[in-house]
Amino acid sequence: MDSTPAVAPDVTGREESRARLTLYTSAFCEPCMQTRAVLAEAARLAPRIAVTELDVARNIERAEQDGIRSTPTVIVSGQDGSEVFRAEGVPTLAQVLAAAAKAL
Repeated sequence: MDSTPAVAPDVTGREESRARLTLYTSAFCEPCMQTRAVLAEAARLAPRIAVTELDVARNIERAEQDGIRSTPTVIVSGQDGSEVFRAEGVPTLAQVLAAAAKAL
C-alpha cells in the first residue's frame, strides 16, 4: 500500500462529478512539495477537484503507462478519462483551476 498521503482524498463517493487530477511525485522532491501545496489550494477553492498522488517508485507501471518522464507531473483527466492537461514541473494555481474547469 502506498503510504504517501493523497492531497485531497475523495470522501464523497461522487468521483464522476469531479475533475480528476493525478500528481506523480518522488521522494525528496522539493518541486513535488510545492506542487502538492498548489493542488491542495486548488482543491480547497474548488471542491469538485479530486487529487490522487502517486509515487513513481511505487507505481512504476502506471507511471510508464501515463508517460511520466519527470516529477512532479500533474495530469488532469476529463469525465471520460481523457487527458485534458499535463504539467511537468510546478503548475500555477490558475493553470490548475483552468484545467479542472475544462475537465468538468
